[in-house]
Amino acid sequence: MLIRRYQAEDNEAVKALHYAGIRQFDADARTDADLFGVESYIDADLDDIENVYIRNNGEFLVGIYEEKLVAMGALKKLSATRGEIKRMRVHLDYQRQGFGQIILQKLMKAAVQLGYTELCLDTLPQNIPAQRLYEKFGFVRAGQKKIGRFDVLLYEKQLIG
Repeated sequence: MLIRRYQAEDNEAVKALHYAGIRQFDADARTDADLFGVESYIDADLDDIENVYIRNNGEFLVGIYEEKLVAMGALKKLSATRGEIKRMRVHLDYQRQGFGQIILQKLMKAAVQLGYTELCLDTLPQNIPAQRLYEKFGFVRAGQKKIGRFDVLLYEKQLIG
């Protein structure tokens, strides 16, 4: 799998992968847009990836396999020392082949290079494979909260440079 930084022409494939991934766990956030209003629509970052992630001391990576975008993940700046792992997705046909692991490792490396000392993320309680992946790489469960109608599990990790 080729891992590279997101490019504008990836946007349609990124959105398709994102929505396919959340539908896999019966959690399509697009149906919740009316709960948040246009300005705070929870998937709005996908319309401005370059500014939300790449130009804001973060990263957005895509994985290309057999000329198809099959994996993705992002690092978002929360503060000078804290980043958030976001938008981790692997196409259903390519799961359990290590693609998510590769993306996560590269995002953690980017976080260290960008000066972050801690990372956080959230995932759905029903997404057991993601929980196992995050725990394998040292993320520790730090609680849970509600985002819209979704209960999510919170994870954190301290980084060593």
